[in-house]
Amino acid sequence: MSDDTARTPGPTSATATVCTTATVTTVRGDRVTYDLRGTGPAVVFVAGAGPFRAVDPVTTRTAELLAEVGVTTVVFDRLGRGDSPAAGRLDLDRELDAVAAVLDVAGGPAVLCGHSSGCAISLRAADRGLPVLGLALWEAPLESGADETAAWATEIERRIDAGDLVGATEHFMKDMPPEWLTGAKASPDWPAIAASVVSQRADAQALTWATRALRDGGLSGLDVPLLAMTGTRTFPGMPEAARDLAAAVPDGTAETVAGADHSWDPEAMADRLARFVLG
Repeated sequence: MSDDTARTPGPTSATATVCTTATVTTVRGDRVTYDLRGTGPAVVFVAGAGPFRAVDPVTTRTAELLAEVGVTTVVFDRLGRGDSPAAGRLDLDRELDAVAAVLDVAGGPAVLCGHSSGCAISLRAADRGLPVLGLALWEAPLESGADETAAWATEIERRIDAGDLVGATEHFMKDMPPEWLTGAKASPDWPAIAASVVSQRADAQALTWATRALRDGGLSGLDVPLLAMTGTRTFPGMPEAARDLAAAVPDGTAETVAGADHSWDPEAMADRLARFVLG
């Protein structure tokens, strides 16, 4: 793996930490751009479907706050998004290679903090034996049945392979609040949003694996602490999925943390992550 570094200013407070923006090359040759902050035990943030650094101030702010209290943080653009352009078939195996490269940037074993479908990618990374010290998972969407999730994912991949990126995006979002899709279609960024669905093949594959593993005991061998979190205002099924996830692993906890509408409060999340990482 290679690394090309450029330093950029961090937060402007008196306790600000330097943010290093750089790229790392995976074993497959993909170039992944990331922001690195802080020193100490590491947290790597794994985004769900859609977000990347330039449009995700909540994760950036959380990373800044954690860095100020002695935690190394890495926020990266997943393959095919933001400053991590990638062509071809962006499947789960390729995404896991990107996660492995970013874990190396973090300096070795780290906690993965997954958001939404990023939780499933994080779970699969730990299951694959990547150097994961713990899993902090925000609103893992694992409430559906395994067969239902597999059928949904298969249809997303079929539409991507057929070049129907709008249809694939619509299908990916079919069980989300309808105003989310309406708002996306009304946005001037809609063409870019639809085009980015190619990066969500990995999400669909990860959710298929994780939903089945949750139902058939496939997570029982995960030997790292797992914190499954949901917001104080969330969607039906999310708290139950968090409790099921916590119960499925040897060392699991389910908690409510301040947040709403599938997003966390940066201050509350930074505080909870700091206690999870630093003890």
